[in-house]
Amino acid sequence: METLYDAAGGTVGLTRLAHAWHERVMADEVVAHAFHHGFRPDHSERLAAYWVEALGGPRAYTGTYGDETSVVRLHAGEGEHEDMDQRAIACFDQALADTGLAGDPRLAGALHDYFAWATTTSMAKYPRSADDVPDGLEIPQWTWDGLQESR
Repeated sequence: METLYDAAGGTVGLTRLAHAWHERVMADEVVAHAFHHGFRPDHSERLAAYWVEALGGPRAYTGTYGDETSVVRLHAGEGEHEDMDQRAIACFDQALADTGLAGDPRLAGALHDYFAWATTTSMAKYPRSADDVPDGLEIPQWTWDGLQESR
């Protein structure tokens, strides 16, 4: 069965999506606040590598940048931010349209569900402190059927 990674256009497609999402969030007055401390110049490429791995592609993120623990720690300790999360999800949906991925409703739905889950669950799980994030977390795997057990 085709993976979400393949259906989204592989690394090229997910990189385009990451760039489109990043443009959308930087233009959003609420979500852009998450980047007030600055961001890496390669943020979109790192995000794409993360999505590649999470959506059934090669280990593009853990092979180069780090593990799930490092990603979750970046998002931890920022308190509750439900409005920002919902706006980030809306930006993602707009980025799906910007890149043409919204043209396939099944794919767009699966990608939306993944991003919404990751934003409101994985990345929001430790609002108090990055020190609360345990070591050794693995990047969650998402398929057409949703969250899967580790590879």
